[in-house]
Amino acid sequence: MSDDPSYRSLLVPPSTQDWIQGILNAKVVLVMYGDYQDPRSADVYKLIKAIQRELSTSFGKDYLCFIFRHFPQTQIHTRAQRAAQAAVAAAAQGKFWLMSDTLFDHQQRLENGYLIEYANDLGLDMPQFLKELSKQVHVDRINEDIEGGIQSGVTTAPALFINGIRYTGHWNTTELMAAMIAASR
Repeated sequence: MSDDPSYRSLLVPPSTQDWIQGILNAKVVLVMYGDYQDPRSADVYKLIKAIQRELSTSFGKDYLCFIFRHFPQTQIHTRAQRAAQAAVAAAAQGKFWLMSDTLFDHQQRLENGYLIEYANDLGLDMPQFLKELSKQVHVDRINEDIEGGIQSGVTTAPALFINGIRYTGHWNTTELMAAMIAASR
């Protein structure tokens, strides 16, 4: 699902600054630009999680490195930016992936009260979380993800890159997994 075929490469390489599941030198490095309020982003995120489990079982846990980068589409998803801030605030306490799972599972409920409830349920240090959210401490970090996505031709979420190349196939288990396996050879 490419926006523009001239943009095929990921211009900001994966690094330890990213939110990573797996190791950076895995055979397959999958980068997802996503929006917590976007239903397609949630579907693709859950699809990747299922593929991740399957590939880990078949090829070992170091086969796939999954990286999530923020791409809130604030013009159509008014709560996406705030949800991204909540995820980064959770990341500051080592709970990025748990918060991401929660936000995608409950994307119809991303108002501030719910974000606070999710943080509390995850056992976060609430004064720290609330301070970071109210002072918008993590906005620059989210904007870095957005800028990197734009440099790589991302105009909408979700967008995927497999080993640095834009994935343009269908969003289903069979094709996405086949693309990952092909990229690992």
